[in-house]
Amino acid sequence: MNWQIPQLYFSKLMRAVVEFQLINEGDKILIGISGGKDSIFLAYALAILKKRMKKAFCLGAITIDPQFTNNFPVRKIASFCAELDIPFTTFPVNIAGTIHETPNKNPCFTCAFFRRGAINNYAKEHDYNKVAYAHHNDDAVETLLMGLLYSGQIHTFTPKTYLDRTGITVIRPLIYFREQEIREAVLLHGFRPIPSPCPLDGTTMRQEVKELVANWEKKNPQIYGHLAAAMRKNAVGELWPAEKTRDEMLETYRSYKRSSILEPQT
Repeated sequence: MNWQIPQLYFSKLMRAVVEFQLINEGDKILIGISGGKDSIFLAYALAILKKRMKKAFCLGAITIDPQFTNNFPVRKIASFCAELDIPFTTFPVNIAGTIHETPNKNPCFTCAFFRRGAINNYAKEHDYNKVAYAHHNDDAVETLLMGLLYSGQIHTFTPKTYLDRTGITVIRPLIYFREQEIREAVLLHGFRPIPSPCPLDGTTMRQEVKELVANWEKKNPQIYGHLAAAMRKNAVGELWPAEKTRDEMLETYRSYKRSSILEPQT
């Protein structure tokens, strides 16, 4: 395998690692690999980083078969990890069946919940202290917009998240990469990502938001940069106070009545 990465890409990778202190000496990092372009590139990038960094850390990889199909190509992922000298494991989780049995729940939430749970449990049982996911900058911006549009909340995922229940830290080393950059890198190195087996691929709320952002960018190239900047805590400006409950407003309401403000005029 040709172990190379453009200097710009390596700089983006190192910026995330340094700024958010993603990797420490002695870390044992489990990479979640779906077989798609993002996770394939993440494994490759971390393998290169392992060769170049002074800090010594270990890598492992895991693939969850969600059982959406009967012929999930695990061997292809295993072969790729072997070339990178990354220990690999896989096991099935019947996510497809769970989604079928719970039609009232959001299928994307169900899939992510069970996939993450399986990976985190494996990491804890095998003494990994960190789990690496391939979320990139577009993912973070889309999550920010999805929170605003579909739940009325201002939030997105963070580059590093400590999970209290498991003691595992989730890291996202590709957080400064645009999706198009990853797509170009995968093509450059001749990797063959596995098409998503998800039956809803291309029809989700995230896809709608992705297309919305793309259309905005066509009209104004600066929009994406503004959205990305809005993810920072220091970007928060004036917002309304938190909504008060009925009980919290009751005393104020009574004070208005006592002061005759609400009394009819004669």
